[in-house]
Amino acid sequence: MFNLTFHGAAREVTGSLHLVEADGRLIALDCGMFQGRRRETEGKNRVFPFDPTKLHAVVLSHAHLDHCGRLPLLAAGGFTGRVFSTPATRDLAGLMLRDSAHIQEEDAAYLNEKLERKGRPPVTPLYREQDAVDALKLFQSAPPERSIQLTDRLSARFLEAGHMLGSAMIQLDYAGEHAKHTTLLFSGDVGRFTMPLLRDPAMFPACDYLICESTYGGRRHPPGEDLKQQLADVVNDTIQRGGKIIVPAFSVGRTQVIVYFLHQLLLEHKIPVIPIFVDSPLAVNATEVFRLHPDLFDQEAREFIRRGLNIFGCESCTYIRDVEESKALHHRHGPMIIISASGMCEAGRVLHHLKNNVESPKNTVLIVGFQAEHTLGRRIVEKQPHLKIFGREYKLKAKVVVLNGFSAHADRDELARLYQPMAAGCRRAFLVHGEPDQMVAMQEQMRASGFAAVDMPEAGTTYDLGRNAVSVKSVDV
Repeated sequence: MFNLTFHGAAREVTGSLHLVEADGRLIALDCGMFQGRRRETEGKNRVFPFDPTKLHAVVLSHAHLDHCGRLPLLAAGGFTGRVFSTPATRDLAGLMLRDSAHIQEEDAAYLNEKLERKGRPPVTPLYREQDAVDALKLFQSAPPERSIQLTDRLSARFLEAGHMLGSAMIQLDYAGEHAKHTTLLFSGDVGRFTMPLLRDPAMFPACDYLICESTYGGRRHPPGEDLKQQLADVVNDTIQRGGKIIVPAFSVGRTQVIVYFLHQLLLEHKIPVIPIFVDSPLAVNATEVFRLHPDLFDQEAREFIRRGLNIFGCESCTYIRDVEESKALHHRHGPMIIISASGMCEAGRVLHHLKNNVESPKNTVLIVGFQAEHTLGRRIVEKQPHLKIFGREYKLKAKVVVLNGFSAHADRDELARLYQPMAAGCRRAFLVHGEPDQMVAMQEQMRASGFAAVDMPEAGTTYDLGRNAVSVKSVDV
Protein backbone atom coordinates (compact mmCIF):
# COMPACT_ATOMS: atom_id res chain seq x y z
CA MET A 1 0.00 0.00 0.00
CA PHE A 2 1.31 3.42 -0.99
CA ASN A 3 -1.22 6.19 -0.40
CA LEU A 4 -0.98 9.98 -0.43
CA THR A 5 -3.42 12.30 1.37
CA PHE A 6 -3.35 16.10 1.25
CA HIS A 7 -4.00 17.88 4.54
CA GLY A 8 -2.48 21.35 4.06
CA ALA A 9 -1.49 23.88 1.38
CA ALA A 10 -4.32 22.30 -0.62
CA ARG A 11 -5.77 25.06 -2.81
CA GLU A 12 -4.13 27.56 -0.45
CA VAL A 13 -0.62 28.73 0.29
CA THR A 14 0.02 27.98 3.96
CA GLY A 15 -0.14 24.92 6.23
CA SER A 16 1.95 22.52 4.13
CA LEU A 17 1.21 18.93 5.19
CA HIS A 18 0.97 15.84 2.98
CA LEU A 19 0.55 12.38 4.48
CA VAL A 20 2.06 9.25 2.94
CA GLU A 21 0.98 5.77 4.03
CA ALA A 22 3.39 2.95 3.22
CA ASP A 23 3.39 -0.56 4.69
CA GLY A 24 0.95 0.50 7.38
CA ARG A 25 3.08 3.42 8.54
CA LEU A 26 2.34 7.11 8.21
CA ILE A 27 4.94 9.62 7.02
CA ALA A 28 4.27 13.38 6.93
CA LEU A 29 5.85 15.59 4.32
CA ASP A 30 6.11 18.88 6.25
CA CYS A 31 3.97 19.98 9.19
CA GLY A 32 3.32 23.65 8.55
CA MET A 33 1.32 26.39 10.21
CA PHE A 34 -1.75 27.93 8.62
CA GLN A 35 -1.45 31.71 8.43
CA GLY A 36 -4.14 34.31 7.92
CA ARG A 37 -7.25 35.37 9.83
CA ARG A 38 -6.98 34.17 13.41
CA ARG A 39 -10.58 33.01 13.61
CA GLU A 40 -10.13 30.91 10.46
CA THR A 41 -6.70 29.46 11.15
CA GLU A 42 -7.01 28.83 14.90
CA GLY A 43 -8.95 25.58 14.60
CA LYS A 44 -6.99 24.36 11.59
CA ASN A 45 -3.73 24.84 13.45
CA ARG A 46 -4.79 23.30 16.73
CA VAL A 47 -6.44 20.11 15.45
CA PHE A 48 -4.70 17.48 13.33
CA PRO A 49 -6.75 15.35 10.92
CA PHE A 50 -4.90 12.26 12.22
CA ASP A 51 -3.64 10.88 15.51
CA PRO A 52 -0.11 12.25 16.13
CA THR A 53 0.77 9.18 18.21
CA LYS A 54 0.37 7.00 15.11
CA LEU A 55 2.68 9.08 12.91
CA HIS A 56 5.96 7.31 12.19
CA ALA A 57 8.09 10.20 10.88
CA VAL A 58 8.14 13.67 9.37
CA VAL A 59 10.32 14.56 6.39
CA LEU A 60 10.77 18.32 6.39
CA SER A 61 11.49 20.35 3.26
CA HIS A 62 12.64 23.56 4.97
CA ALA A 63 12.35 25.75 8.04
CA HIS A 64 9.74 28.36 7.10
CA LEU A 65 6.85 28.25 9.57
CA ASP A 66 4.23 27.43 6.95
CA HIS A 67 6.18 24.18 6.52
CA CYS A 68 7.45 23.41 10.03
CA GLY A 69 5.41 25.62 12.37
CA ARG A 70 3.11 22.93 13.82
CA LEU A 71 5.85 20.49 14.82
CA PRO A 72 5.61 21.62 18.48
CA LEU A 73 1.88 20.81 18.44
CA LEU A 74 2.68 17.44 16.93
CA ALA A 75 5.11 16.67 19.74
CA ALA A 76 2.66 17.95 22.34
CA GLY A 77 0.07 15.60 20.85
CA GLY A 78 2.22 12.55 21.46
CA PHE A 79 4.35 12.22 18.33
CA THR A 80 7.67 10.57 19.23
CA GLY A 81 9.07 9.66 15.81
CA ARG A 82 11.91 11.28 13.87
CA VAL A 83 11.86 14.60 12.03
CA PHE A 84 14.27 14.27 9.11
CA SER A 85 15.78 17.39 7.55
CA THR A 86 19.00 18.76 6.11
CA PRO A 87 21.57 20.03 8.67
CA ALA A 88 20.89 23.71 7.86
CA THR A 89 17.14 23.19 8.14
CA ARG A 90 17.65 21.58 11.54
CA ASP A 91 19.71 24.58 12.69
CA LEU A 92 17.22 27.12 11.40
CA ALA A 93 14.15 25.24 12.64
CA GLY A 94 15.68 25.35 16.11
CA LEU A 95 15.54 29.13 15.91
CA MET A 96 12.25 29.45 14.07
CA LEU A 97 10.19 27.26 16.38
CA ARG A 98 11.46 28.74 19.64
CA ASP A 99 10.98 32.23 18.24
CA SER A 100 7.49 31.36 17.04
CA ALA A 101 6.55 30.15 20.51
CA HIS A 102 8.03 33.25 22.11
CA ILE A 103 6.15 35.59 19.77
CA GLN A 104 2.87 33.76 20.33
CA GLU A 105 3.27 33.97 24.08
CA GLU A 106 4.16 37.69 23.88
CA ASP A 107 1.29 38.54 21.55
CA ALA A 108 -1.18 36.57 23.65
CA ALA A 109 -0.07 38.47 26.75
CA TYR A 110 -0.39 41.81 24.91
CA LEU A 111 -3.88 40.99 23.67
CA ASN A 112 -4.99 39.58 27.01
CA GLU A 113 -4.28 42.89 28.74
CA LYS A 114 -6.74 44.54 26.38
CA LEU A 115 -9.27 41.71 26.60
CA GLU A 116 -9.19 41.79 30.40
CA ARG A 117 -10.08 45.48 30.41
CA LYS A 118 -13.04 44.69 28.18
CA GLY A 119 -14.13 41.78 30.36
CA ARG A 120 -13.56 39.27 27.56
CA PRO A 121 -11.98 35.80 27.95
CA PRO A 122 -8.24 35.49 27.35
CA VAL A 123 -6.60 33.87 24.34
CA THR A 124 -3.96 31.15 24.66
CA PRO A 125 -0.87 30.81 22.48
CA LEU A 126 -0.85 28.02 19.95
CA TYR A 127 2.10 26.48 21.80
CA ARG A 128 4.77 27.45 24.28
CA GLU A 129 8.54 27.42 24.16
CA GLN A 130 8.82 24.08 25.94
CA ASP A 131 6.69 22.49 23.21
CA ALA A 132 9.16 23.81 20.63
CA VAL A 133 12.11 22.41 22.60
CA ASP A 134 10.38 19.01 22.79
CA ALA A 135 9.90 19.01 19.01
CA LEU A 136 13.52 19.91 18.35
CA LYS A 137 14.68 16.84 20.28
CA LEU A 138 13.11 14.71 17.55
CA PHE A 139 15.22 16.10 14.70
CA GLN A 140 17.68 13.93 12.80
CA SER A 141 19.61 15.55 9.97
CA ALA A 142 20.82 14.03 6.73
CA PRO A 143 22.85 15.72 3.99
CA PRO A 144 21.46 16.05 0.46
CA GLU A 145 21.59 12.97 -1.77
CA ARG A 146 21.99 10.52 1.14
CA SER A 147 19.29 7.85 1.36
CA ILE A 148 17.08 7.80 4.48
CA GLN A 149 15.28 4.52 5.21
CA LEU A 150 11.79 5.36 6.47
CA THR A 151 10.23 1.86 6.33
CA ASP A 152 11.40 -1.50 5.00
CA ARG A 153 10.38 -0.47 1.48
CA LEU A 154 10.24 3.33 1.58
CA SER A 155 13.30 5.58 1.41
CA ALA A 156 13.83 9.31 0.99
CA ARG A 157 16.57 11.67 -0.11
CA PHE A 158 16.94 15.44 -0.18
CA LEU A 159 17.74 17.44 -3.33
CA GLU A 160 18.71 21.13 -3.51
CA ALA A 161 15.63 23.37 -3.74
CA GLY A 162 17.38 26.78 -3.73
CA HIS A 163 14.52 28.44 -1.83
CA MET A 164 16.22 29.20 1.49
CA LEU A 165 19.26 27.97 3.39
CA GLY A 166 18.95 24.20 3.71
CA SER A 167 15.74 23.92 1.70
CA ALA A 168 15.24 20.66 -0.15
CA MET A 169 13.03 18.76 -2.51
CA ILE A 170 12.09 15.35 -1.14
CA GLN A 171 12.29 12.27 -3.34
CA LEU A 172 10.51 9.17 -2.02
CA ASP A 173 11.23 5.73 -3.50
CA TYR A 174 8.86 2.88 -2.71
CA ALA A 175 9.76 -0.72 -3.55
CA GLY A 176 6.37 -2.32 -3.99
CA GLU A 177 5.40 -5.91 -4.59
CA HIS A 178 7.08 -7.84 -7.42
CA ALA A 179 9.98 -5.36 -7.42
CA LYS A 180 7.67 -2.61 -8.70
CA HIS A 181 9.20 0.73 -7.78
CA THR A 182 7.23 3.95 -7.44
CA THR A 183 8.88 7.35 -7.13
CA LEU A 184 7.23 10.43 -5.63
CA LEU A 185 8.89 13.86 -5.78
CA PHE A 186 7.77 16.65 -3.45
CA SER A 187 9.17 19.96 -4.67
CA GLY A 188 8.81 21.75 -1.32
CA ASP A 189 9.19 25.44 -2.08
CA VAL A 190 11.31 25.87 -5.18
CA GLY A 191 13.83 28.68 -5.42
CA ARG A 192 14.93 30.73 -8.37
CA PHE A 193 17.75 30.68 -10.88
CA THR A 194 20.45 33.37 -10.80
CA MET A 195 19.13 34.88 -7.58
CA PRO A 196 21.63 36.19 -5.03
CA LEU A 197 23.24 34.27 -2.19
CA LEU A 198 22.04 30.66 -2.58
CA ARG A 199 22.71 27.95 -5.12
CA ASP A 200 20.23 27.32 -7.92
CA PRO A 201 17.61 24.57 -7.50
CA ALA A 202 18.36 21.11 -8.84
CA MET A 203 16.44 19.94 -11.89
CA PHE A 204 13.45 17.73 -11.16
CA PRO A 205 14.48 14.08 -11.51
CA ALA A 206 12.28 11.59 -13.35
CA CYS A 207 9.43 10.39 -11.14
CA ASP A 208 6.07 8.66 -11.29
CA TYR A 209 4.30 11.31 -9.22
CA LEU A 210 5.08 14.96 -8.60
CA ILE A 211 3.79 17.22 -5.81
CA CYS A 212 4.71 20.72 -6.97
CA GLU A 213 4.28 24.14 -5.42
CA SER A 214 2.43 26.70 -7.54
CA THR A 215 2.80 29.98 -5.64
CA TYR A 216 3.69 31.87 -8.83
CA GLY A 217 2.50 29.23 -11.27
CA GLY A 218 0.88 31.80 -13.55
CA ARG A 219 3.15 34.83 -13.09
CA ARG A 220 6.54 36.02 -14.22
CA HIS A 221 8.96 37.82 -11.93
CA PRO A 222 10.81 40.89 -13.19
CA PRO A 223 14.42 40.24 -14.25
CA GLY A 224 16.68 39.65 -11.26
CA GLU A 225 19.31 42.08 -12.46
CA ASP A 226 16.87 45.00 -11.98
CA LEU A 227 16.29 44.30 -8.30
CA LYS A 228 19.22 46.20 -6.86
CA GLN A 229 18.39 49.32 -8.85
CA GLN A 230 14.73 49.10 -7.84
CA LEU A 231 15.79 48.84 -4.21
CA ALA A 232 18.10 51.82 -4.63
CA ASP A 233 15.25 53.85 -6.16
CA VAL A 234 12.99 53.12 -3.18
CA VAL A 235 15.70 54.08 -0.68
CA ASN A 236 16.61 57.31 -2.45
CA ASP A 237 12.98 58.33 -2.97
CA THR A 238 12.17 57.86 0.71
CA ILE A 239 15.32 59.71 1.80
CA GLN A 240 14.18 62.72 -0.24
CA ARG A 241 10.90 62.70 1.74
CA GLY A 242 12.82 62.41 5.01
CA GLY A 243 11.00 59.20 5.89
CA LYS A 244 11.58 55.71 7.18
CA ILE A 245 11.52 52.55 5.09
CA ILE A 246 9.76 49.70 6.88
CA VAL A 247 10.57 46.32 5.35
CA PRO A 248 8.50 43.39 6.64
CA ALA A 249 10.76 40.48 5.79
CA PHE A 250 11.14 36.86 6.71
CA SER A 251 13.93 36.67 9.27
CA VAL A 252 15.41 33.67 7.52
CA GLY A 253 16.42 34.19 3.92
CA ARG A 254 14.79 37.43 2.82
CA THR A 255 16.43 39.58 5.50
CA GLN A 256 19.89 38.27 4.62
CA VAL A 257 19.37 38.94 0.90
CA ILE A 258 18.15 42.51 1.54
CA VAL A 259 21.14 43.28 3.78
CA TYR A 260 23.50 41.76 1.19
CA PHE A 261 21.99 43.97 -1.55
CA LEU A 262 22.09 47.10 0.60
CA HIS A 263 25.78 46.48 1.32
CA GLN A 264 26.46 46.14 -2.39
CA LEU A 265 24.57 49.37 -3.13
CA LEU A 266 26.59 51.22 -0.49
CA LEU A 267 29.85 49.90 -1.96
CA GLU A 268 28.70 51.00 -5.42
CA HIS A 269 27.72 54.47 -4.04
CA LYS A 270 24.16 54.06 -5.37
CA ILE A 271 22.62 54.95 -2.02
CA PRO A 272 23.97 57.26 0.71
CA VAL A 273 25.04 55.94 4.09
CA ILE A 274 21.96 55.84 6.32
CA PRO A 275 21.17 53.78 9.42
CA ILE A 276 20.00 50.24 8.67
CA PHE A 277 18.36 48.34 11.52
CA VAL A 278 17.63 44.63 11.46
CA ASP A 279 15.10 44.50 14.28
CA SER A 280 14.52 40.82 14.86
CA PRO A 281 16.25 38.57 17.38
CA LEU A 282 15.48 35.68 15.07
CA ALA A 283 17.19 37.41 12.12
CA VAL A 284 20.26 38.04 14.28
CA ASN A 285 20.48 34.38 15.21
CA ALA A 286 19.59 33.16 11.73
CA THR A 287 22.35 35.26 10.21
CA GLU A 288 24.84 33.44 12.43
CA VAL A 289 23.47 30.12 11.12
CA PHE A 290 23.96 31.39 7.56
CA ARG A 291 27.60 32.05 8.40
CA LEU A 292 27.98 28.41 9.45
CA HIS A 293 26.92 27.09 6.02
CA PRO A 294 28.91 28.98 3.34
CA ASP A 295 28.99 25.76 1.30
CA LEU A 296 25.33 26.46 0.43
CA PHE A 297 26.10 29.91 -1.03
CA ASP A 298 26.43 30.58 -4.75
CA GLN A 299 29.73 31.46 -6.40
CA GLU A 300 29.19 35.25 -6.30
CA ALA A 301 28.48 35.21 -2.56
CA ARG A 302 31.54 33.06 -1.85
CA GLU A 303 33.66 35.49 -3.86
CA PHE A 304 32.24 38.39 -1.81
CA ILE A 305 33.46 36.62 1.32
CA ARG A 306 36.87 35.85 -0.20
CA ARG A 307 37.32 39.60 -0.74
CA GLY A 308 37.12 40.01 3.03
CA LEU A 309 33.70 41.71 2.94
CA ASN A 310 30.95 41.18 5.49
CA ILE A 311 28.20 39.62 3.43
CA PHE A 312 25.55 40.22 6.09
CA GLY A 313 26.47 43.63 7.37
CA CYS A 314 28.17 46.98 6.91
CA GLU A 315 29.24 49.87 9.15
CA SER A 316 25.79 51.48 9.14
CA CYS A 317 23.93 48.22 9.80
CA THR A 318 22.81 47.42 13.36
CA TYR A 319 21.27 44.15 14.47
CA ILE A 320 18.83 44.56 17.36
CA ARG A 321 17.95 41.93 19.94
CA ASP A 322 16.87 44.02 22.93
CA VAL A 323 13.22 45.03 23.04
CA GLU A 324 14.05 48.45 24.53
CA GLU A 325 16.36 49.19 21.60
CA SER A 326 13.51 48.21 19.30
CA LYS A 327 11.11 50.58 21.06
CA ALA A 328 13.69 53.37 20.81
CA LEU A 329 13.39 53.26 17.01
CA HIS A 330 9.85 54.66 17.31
CA HIS A 331 11.31 57.92 18.62
CA ARG A 332 14.14 58.28 16.10
CA HIS A 333 13.69 60.78 13.30
CA GLY A 334 15.23 61.09 9.88
CA PRO A 335 15.73 58.58 7.08
CA MET A 336 16.46 55.01 8.08
CA ILE A 337 15.72 51.47 7.00
CA ILE A 338 14.04 49.08 9.44
CA ILE A 339 13.93 45.42 8.44
CA SER A 340 11.72 43.43 10.77
CA ALA A 341 9.67 40.25 10.96
CA SER A 342 7.24 38.74 10.32
CA GLY A 343 7.29 38.63 6.54
CA MET A 344 3.49 38.61 6.19
CA CYS A 345 2.99 41.16 9.01
CA GLU A 346 1.09 38.65 11.12
CA ALA A 347 3.13 38.84 14.33
CA GLY A 348 6.29 40.18 15.87
CA ARG A 349 8.02 43.54 16.08
CA VAL A 350 7.10 44.67 12.58
CA LEU A 351 3.53 45.23 13.80
CA HIS A 352 4.76 47.90 16.20
CA HIS A 353 6.83 49.57 13.45
CA LEU A 354 3.85 49.55 11.12
CA LYS A 355 1.40 51.02 13.62
CA ASN A 356 3.89 53.81 14.37
CA ASN A 357 4.69 54.62 10.75
CA VAL A 358 1.87 53.77 8.32
CA GLU A 359 0.00 57.02 8.97
CA SER A 360 2.81 59.26 7.70
CA PRO A 361 3.11 59.92 3.94
CA LYS A 362 6.85 60.49 4.40
CA ASN A 363 7.38 56.80 5.07
CA THR A 364 7.50 53.78 2.79
CA VAL A 365 6.35 50.23 3.45
CA LEU A 366 8.45 48.03 1.20
CA ILE A 367 6.96 44.59 0.53
CA VAL A 368 9.57 42.10 -0.67
CA GLY A 369 7.76 38.78 -0.46
CA PHE A 370 4.55 36.90 -1.14
CA GLN A 371 1.62 37.92 1.06
CA ALA A 372 -1.00 35.23 1.61
CA GLU A 373 -4.72 35.97 1.52
CA HIS A 374 -6.24 37.44 4.68
CA THR A 375 -2.89 38.55 6.12
CA LEU A 376 -2.09 42.12 7.11
CA GLY A 377 0.66 42.04 4.49
CA ARG A 378 -1.88 41.32 1.76
CA ARG A 379 -4.09 44.18 2.95
CA ILE A 380 -1.07 46.49 2.73
CA VAL A 381 -0.30 45.27 -0.80
CA GLU A 382 -3.93 45.96 -1.72
CA LYS A 383 -3.50 49.45 -0.21
CA GLN A 384 -6.61 49.13 1.88
CA PRO A 385 -7.22 52.58 3.44
CA HIS A 386 -7.62 51.26 6.98
CA LEU A 387 -5.44 48.61 8.63
CA LYS A 388 -6.31 46.87 11.88
CA ILE A 389 -3.22 46.34 14.04
CA PHE A 390 -3.52 45.02 17.60
CA GLY A 391 -7.26 45.61 17.44
CA ARG A 392 -7.03 49.28 16.47
CA GLU A 393 -7.52 50.85 13.05
CA TYR A 394 -4.78 52.94 11.41
CA LYS A 395 -5.00 54.95 8.20
CA LEU A 396 -2.61 53.81 5.51
CA LYS A 397 -0.93 57.01 4.33
CA ALA A 398 2.61 55.69 3.86
CA LYS A 399 3.74 54.88 0.35
CA VAL A 400 3.52 51.17 -0.44
CA VAL A 401 6.05 49.64 -2.82
CA VAL A 402 5.97 45.99 -3.83
CA LEU A 403 9.11 44.39 -5.27
CA ASN A 404 8.02 40.88 -6.23
CA GLY A 405 11.39 40.24 -7.81
CA PHE A 406 12.77 39.46 -4.37
CA SER A 407 10.52 36.45 -4.09
CA ALA A 408 12.34 33.23 -3.23
CA HIS A 409 9.71 31.24 -5.16
CA ALA A 410 10.26 30.18 -8.75
CA ASP A 411 7.92 31.86 -11.21
CA ARG A 412 5.97 30.34 -14.09
CA ASP A 413 8.91 30.09 -16.47
CA GLU A 414 11.37 28.85 -13.85
CA LEU A 415 8.97 26.12 -12.75
CA ALA A 416 8.49 25.09 -16.38
CA ARG A 417 12.26 24.88 -16.80
CA LEU A 418 12.30 22.35 -13.96
CA TYR A 419 9.33 20.16 -14.87
CA GLN A 420 9.25 20.12 -18.67
CA PRO A 421 12.12 17.61 -19.15
CA MET A 422 10.36 14.98 -17.00
CA ALA A 423 6.75 15.65 -18.00
CA ALA A 424 6.20 12.74 -20.38
CA GLY A 425 7.26 10.10 -17.86
CA CYS A 426 5.19 11.40 -14.95
CA ARG A 427 1.89 9.60 -14.34
CA ARG A 428 0.26 12.40 -12.37
CA ALA A 429 1.18 15.78 -10.94
CA PHE A 430 -0.43 17.43 -7.91
CA LEU A 431 -0.40 21.20 -7.49
CA VAL A 432 -0.17 22.56 -3.94
CA HIS A 433 0.91 25.75 -2.13
CA GLY A 434 -0.86 28.15 -4.44
CA GLU A 435 -3.99 30.20 -4.78
CA PRO A 436 -6.57 28.79 -7.21
CA ASP A 437 -5.91 31.23 -10.06
CA GLN A 438 -2.20 30.40 -10.03
CA MET A 439 -2.93 26.67 -9.90
CA VAL A 440 -5.29 26.82 -12.88
CA ALA A 441 -2.75 28.72 -14.97
CA MET A 442 0.00 26.26 -14.06
CA GLN A 443 -2.26 23.27 -14.65
CA GLU A 444 -2.92 24.41 -18.21
CA GLN A 445 0.76 24.97 -18.90
CA MET A 446 1.75 21.58 -17.48
CA ARG A 447 -0.84 19.77 -19.56
CA ALA A 448 0.47 21.54 -22.64
CA SER A 449 3.98 20.39 -21.66
CA GLY A 450 2.99 16.73 -21.79
CA PHE A 451 1.77 15.76 -18.33
CA ALA A 452 -0.88 13.02 -18.53
CA ALA A 453 -2.79 14.32 -15.51
CA VAL A 454 -2.47 17.43 -13.34
CA ASP A 455 -4.68 17.65 -10.24
CA MET A 456 -5.44 20.40 -7.74
CA PRO A 457 -6.36 18.26 -4.70
CA GLU A 458 -8.63 19.49 -1.97
CA ALA A 459 -7.78 18.91 1.67
CA GLY A 460 -8.66 15.34 2.67
CA THR A 461 -8.31 13.86 -0.82
CA THR A 462 -6.48 10.51 -0.94
CA TYR A 463 -4.68 9.00 -3.91
CA ASP A 464 -3.67 5.36 -4.21
CA LEU A 465 -0.29 5.75 -5.90
CA GLY A 466 -0.02 2.06 -6.65
CA ARG A 467 -3.27 1.94 -8.61
CA ASN A 468 -3.39 5.57 -9.70
CA ALA A 469 -6.94 5.73 -8.36
CA VAL A 470 -8.62 8.52 -6.42
CA SER A 471 -10.59 8.37 -3.18
CA VAL A 472 -11.96 11.34 -1.26
CA LYS A 473 -11.81 9.53 2.05
CA SER A 474 -9.14 10.48 4.56
CA VAL A 475 -6.53 7.94 5.55
CA ASP A 476 -7.77 5.79 8.43
CA VAL A 477 -5.48 6.35 11.41
